[in-house]
Amino acid sequence: MFAGFLKDQRHVNGVDIACRVGGSGAGLLLLHGHPQTHVIWHKIAEQLAEHFTVVAADLRGYGDSARPAADELHRNYSKREMARDNVELMQALGFERFSILAHDRGARVAHRLALDHPDAVQRMMLLDIAPTLSMYTQTNEAFARAYWHWFFLIRPAPLPETLIEADPEAYLRSVMGSRSAGLKPFTDEAFAEYRRCLQQPGSARGICEDYRASADIDLQHDRADIAAGHHLKLPLRVLWGAEGTVGRCFDPLKEWQQVAANVSGQALPAGHYLAEEVPELLLAEALTFLR
Repeated sequence: MFAGFLKDQRHVNGVDIACRVGGSGAGLLLLHGHPQTHVIWHKIAEQLAEHFTVVAADLRGYGDSARPAADELHRNYSKREMARDNVELMQALGFERFSILAHDRGARVAHRLALDHPDAVQRMMLLDIAPTLSMYTQTNEAFARAYWHWFFLIRPAPLPETLIEADPEAYLRSVMGSRSAGLKPFTDEAFAEYRRCLQQPGSARGICEDYRASADIDLQHDRADIAAGHHLKLPLRVLWGAEGTVGRCFDPLKEWQQVAANVSGQALPAGHYLAEEVPELLLAEALTFLR
C-alpha cells in the first residue's frame, strides 16, 4: 500500500499528527473516518498522487497520531481543534492552500476546517455524511438503529472505552461488518492496520471523545455559525452511498444546500465505505472535481 509515499509525523497544534505524503503538485489533504485510519485511501492514493501532492493524515485519537487526554468539555477532540491540526500540518508541509477529500469523521473535521479557515481550502469533497447538526436533530428510529455507535460512544467514561478495549477486533468487525457490504471491501492488509491502531492504548478514549465532542461542543460551534450566517462558499461536492444509511435517512444534497452556497452531489452504487467499495468510481469523481 502507498507505493512511493513517505511516512511523516509533524508536531502541530500541540500534538503529533502522523501522515503519508506522496506525489507532486497542488496539495490534497485526505481525512479518514471511524474506526479507521488514513489507510482507507490505499486503493486510490497512488493514482491521486499522479496529479497532486497527497497528504493522507491520521486524525488525533486515531491511527498513529497522538491521543490527547480527555477534558470535561471535550475541547481536545472538538472538530475545531482537529481542523487546526490539519491546517497546521498542511502549512508545515508547505501548503497554505489545498483541497480536501474526506470521509465520515474526517468529513466532519473538513467541514469545520473550511468554516474556520476559509482561505486555506480551494475545493472540498465530502463522503457519506450530512451535516452533524442536521443528523442529530433529525434522528429517527431507523437512523438510531443503524448508527447505534453514535449513542453508545457518547456514554460517560469509562463504559464504552472498557467494552471496546475488551475486544478491539470484535468492535471493528461489528461496526464495519454491519454495513451493507459487510467486510468484503476491506483487504486483509488494511484491516490489520485498523486492528493494530485500535489496539493501541488510548485509542478507545480518542474515539469516544471524538463522538462526545460531536454531540456537545461541536453542535455549539455549528449553531453559532448558523446564527451568524456563516456558510461554506467554496466549491463543495458531496457523495454518498445509495445503499447506505445517510442516503436512506436523510436528503444529503438538500442538507448541504442549507449550509453551503456552491454544492453539488450524487449517490454512488455503494454503502458507507466509498473509497474501499467503489474506488474506481470515487477516483473518477475526485479527479473530475478536484482538478
